[in-house]
Formats: sequence, structure tokens, C-alpha cells
Amino acid sequence: MPAAATHPDRDALERVGAAVRQRLEADPGIYRLPTDKAEIFAAGDFFSPAECARLVAMIDTVARPSQLHDTAYVAKFRTSYSGNFDAWDPFVMSVSRRIDDLLGMAPECGETIQGQRYLPGQEFKAHCDWFYPDQPYWPRERQRGGQRSWTAMAFLNTVEEGGQTHFVNVGASIEPKPGVLLVWNNAHPDGTPNEDTLHAGNPVIRGVKYVLTKWYRTRPFR
Repeated sequence: MPAAATHPDRDALERVGAAVRQRLEADPGIYRLPTDKAEIFAAGDFFSPAECARLVAMIDTVARPSQLHDTAYVAKFRTSYSGNFDAWDPFVMSVSRRIDDLLGMAPECGETIQGQRYLPGQEFKAHCDWFYPDQPYWPRERQRGGQRSWTAMAFLNTVEEGGQTHFVNVGASIEPKPGVLLVWNNAHPDGTPNEDTLHAGNPVIRGVKYVLTKWYRTRPFR
């Protein structure tokens, strides 16, 4: 089977990956996790305490039971609450643009920012963010902007216990720290999907966990 059919958007993923990687590695305020398995970066204090509080309040307004491609997860795979922000809200636009600028990504390739809330016992089991081309949802996602390239995820509050973001194959478990922005490349440098980006939102044991996520596509998101 041709590589283009097996790995759609491979050339674009390779090109975007190289550009973002170069930008992040040149930024002295960015920390790269010490692993060769995946390209995972962190920016501390990306959001101020006031911004975190404002985003938390916005998540409480939009949060609904989380879904996947318009169908609820089965077997309690994802038990959080989530919701998309108003993309035209001036504050949301400013937040979105700051993330775009950090990565050097074209704003039109970014999905609408999504907020997530995890109550005690809620989790997001291990998954990858990129799309599987052999699944029924792929033709629709291909038309909407193609494969996901990079993910940006921010922690917005301190969790009393639990709620770590665990990169399973990398062996890294990251504690929620308010204001920290994690970003990772969902592909290998050659543009093929990276299975080692497999990650989970560990169950919250005590407290509540708030995060926001923005995914980027290889083409303008529709």
C-alpha cells in the first residue's frame, strides 16, 4: 500500500514538525523532556493565576459529559466533562493566539480550544491524539483539516491527589501545576504517527482537575 494511503499527510507532518521543533528548541524558556521516544516540551507559568481562574470559570460554564466524534465513550474510557470555548470571545482569541505564537503555528490550523474538568474518580484512559485512517470517522476529519500534528495542553489548577498526565511508553508522569503548558508532536520526525505519544489522564483521587487543550491540524480546520 502506498505510504500516502497508510500515513495520510505524512509530508505535511514532517514539515510542520521540523518547524515547530526548531522554534521550541530555540526558546530558552521551554523545557524538553529528556526522552528520545517523543518530542514533549513544557513552558512554565504560561498562564497567570488570574488567567487560570478565569479559564476555570469558563470551563464550568461549557462543561458537558465528554464525547468522541459525536459518540459517547464506552466502558468509561473518558469520564470527564468538557466543552469548546467560544472561538470569537476576545479573551479566548488572545489565549489561542499566544499558543499559536509559541509554536509558530498558523492560527487557521488550530482547532477550537476545549476545556476539560475531572471530578474525583474521573479519568481519560491511555490514548493517542492523532486520527486512525482506518476508522469510520477519518473521511470526515480529513475534510475538516486532516491529521493532527501538535497538541497543546495547559494545567489550570492544583489537584489535591491524582490527575497526572502519564505518557505511558515514555515513562513520564506529569503532576498538574497551574499555568504550565505542555506541547507535544503527535508524529515522528519523518511524519509517521508516533505510538509513544500514548498518554492518559490518571484518575483524580481528591479535588478537581481543570485543563485546556488545543489541537493543530495539517491544514486549515473547518
